Amino acid sequence: MKIVSGIQPTEKIHIGNYLGAIKNWIALQDDNECIFFIADLHAITATYEPKELKNRITQLLIAYIAAGLNPEKSVIFVQSQITAHSELAWLLNTICPLGELERMTQYKDKAQKNKDNINVGLLDYPVLMAADVLLYKGEAVPTGKDQEQHVELIRRLARKFNQKFGQTFKEPKSIIAKEGAKIMSLTDPKRKMSKSDDPKSCIFLFDSPEDITKKIMSATTDSGKEVRYNITKKPGISNLLTIYSLLIGKTTQELEKEFHKKTYSEFKKSLAEVVVNYLEPFRRKQKELMTREVYIQEILNKGRDRALTMAKITMQEVKDKMGLS
Repeated sequence: MKIVSGIQPTEKIHIGNYLGAIKNWIALQDDNECIFFIADLHAITATYEPKELKNRITQLLIAYIAAGLNPEKSVIFVQSQITAHSELAWLLNTICPLGELERMTQYKDKAQKNKDNINVGLLDYPVLMAADVLLYKGEAVPTGKDQEQHVELIRRLARKFNQKFGQTFKEPKSIIAKEGAKIMSLTDPKRKMSKSDDPKSCIFLFDSPEDITKKIMSATTDSGKEVRYNITKKPGISNLLTIYSLLIGKTTQELEKEFHKKTYSEFKKSLAEVVVNYLEPFRRKQKELMTREVYIQEILNKGRDRALTMAKITMQEVKDKMGLS
């Protein structure tokens, strides 16, 4: 199966990104044809510093590799280096009703957060996302629950293009992890973990052991003393249980039994140790990759060339069918 997904190079990667996306990518790359890109074109819809963008792209690639993505198994590249993403997005714009985009929940949320920069790119983001996937004839998209609406639009645009111009695209399905698709903030467990919030709300992949321990020990919990999973009544401890569960492979029910009659503090100390140990290989690999600039560039060049070959084939087919050749 052909898998396509990407992450924006905005700030540092946190454990929510890892558990909600990258960890699933790593599992998928062994048995599927995987295409993972650094979504810099999406990133520029928000206010950013141009001089920082290139550095963030490099740091994100290092995070990908340090976390376990294998450039020998997956195609990894920078989105903007394949101009066909933008070209196909424009062509899909001509068959996408405006009302579809105005209904997008994420557009409303982002417009609310970026009142001083409500640009067309924020509105048109889902069409570019559709181009990202359809350009490579993607069959599945690993995504969080908050992106399901976007994947459904990709399916509708694929269907509409096929009906109008002839069978060209498959309608990709969403791949959503049963657990961990939405890791919540450590300081406000009713909100999704976000790198744009208070740094104390996130555990970043390359945080020091001291910072990890401090963040977990100060994480918001709930009234009562019982370590029990109940997302409605105990969102704080439930979020921590989810993180613990995903990192060690035990169910939340098994963890409830293990920490029966133990305090929140004891549970947090154990979780901090688990997170520190789990992320230690990532920190070591990051330090190594930071010294291998040539190797990093080789990965991007190889990925770009492979992506470009696929993109050219798709664009030729699309143009032929639309009467543009």
